[in-house]
Amino acid sequence: MSRWLSILPLAALVALGVLFGAYALHRNPHVEPHALVGKPMPDVTLPSLDDGQPVRLRELTKGGPVLVNFFASWCVPCEVEAPALMKLKAEGVRIVGVAYEDVPPRGSQDAARVFLTRLGDPYMRRLADGDGRAGVEFGVTGVPETYLVGADGTVLDKRSGPLEAADAEALAKRALTAR
Repeated sequence: MSRWLSILPLAALVALGVLFGAYALHRNPHVEPHALVGKPMPDVTLPSLDDGQPVRLRELTKGGPVLVNFFASWCVPCEVEAPALMKLKAEGVRIVGVAYEDVPPRGSQDAARVFLTRLGDPYMRRLADGDGRAGVEFGVTGVPETYLVGADGTVLDKRSGPLEAADAEALAKRALTAR
């Protein structure tokens, strides 16, 4: 009897190993970074970073394609991409900025405004996603992330990480031709 009791933990461990192994074989462990491309943009309403008034993101596409850029004041790569965003603005690309989880202890809406004052403000509208819900709807895996959304609300492209010159140029060309 005591022999069976000594084998019981080992048997339980083997059973758990088989269970987890079977689960892992039938699950796709990869994040699909472009899962939203080709699909409608999530219909979210966020407060304006400027005055707190609610803004329906989908309404902003009615004037033509827009880039939706998730950024944060605490995000160092966001500082790196700031010149590329300013260049896009200068080329006439419409950009909406979403301050992603810019809340204490990492940041704040005031910190986001200071960030934009210091680096330049490329955005036609500035929105706040303090609780990160819009980021979840979009599938944001980290900031910065940029989505090109067509005038019909369809996500046309997604770029993760700071935009480099080539990325910015490709997005600008696509945004300006999608008008």
